Amino acid sequence: MPEPPVRATATGPGRVLIAVYGIFALAATARAGVQIAERFDEAPLAYTLSALAGVVYILATVGLAGTGPGFRRLAWSAVSFELAGVLAIGSFTLLVPSDFPDDTVWTDFGIGYGFVPLVLPFVGIWWLRRTARSG
Repeated sequence: MPEPPVRATATGPGRVLIAVYGIFALAATARAGVQIAERFDEAPLAYTLSALAGVVYILATVGLAGTGPGFRRLAWSAVSFELAGVLAIGSFTLLVPSDFPDDTVWTDFGIGYGFVPLVLPFVGIWWLRRTARSG
């Protein structure tokens, strides 16, 4: 008996999710690029983490927008890494704020972005599970 098909992640509410990831990919990457180009020596850790967040958002966007098992694995990896990153960096910035003289996307669990960076990976995981094979 053949396996039931996997629903595409880029349908229905998934399109909105991909758009949000795309906006965050652009915002985080652009912000990090400016920070690194203009004042990297002021907060190298924070700016490097902002760049990493931008790359993670790009990978999540591509993974969620693509079709096929490779894209789904990419989405799972990126969204899982994003969740770990926002929880780790969010915690670390609250515990040792002196190490972060400037904000990252994930600082204080994304407070500068209305906590969307904290909520987004949970929504991403929910959507990936929702569109997985059933049966």
